[in-house]
Amino acid sequence: MSEAPDPEVVELATKIFDLARRGETEALVAYVDAGVPANLTNDRGDSLVMLAAYHGHADAVRALLARGAEADRVNDRGQTPLAGAVFKGEREVIQALLDGGADPAAGMPSAVETARMFGKNDLLELFGAH
Repeated sequence: MSEAPDPEVVELATKIFDLARRGETEALVAYVDAGVPANLTNDRGDSLVMLAAYHGHADAVRALLARGAEADRVNDRGQTPLAGAVFKGEREVIQALLDGGADPAAGMPSAVETARMFGKNDLLELFGAH
């Protein structure tokens, strides 16, 4: 039987995930620079990059990628940050992820499939350039 997580650790992790959601880049990277894993994931497998990307925070995405976060880390549902950004129509985030090495064909559904599903042909053209 495993021990219950320390409530202080859970509280800190929750705060860090909230920083990613809100795009508070400076505070977020201060934690990463202090030793929080750049690929930290929540209980649904959403990484800091996923949360920042889905909520439209390109600066936070770039800063996390620069600190070693994976651009294509899938969550528990097989989704990538790029597919989430495509779904939300976050063009600047999409570009940041592509520049950081994200693969438009990764995940289920992939960013390419998501763009096709929602008729976002302009985004498909972006993927063609990569």
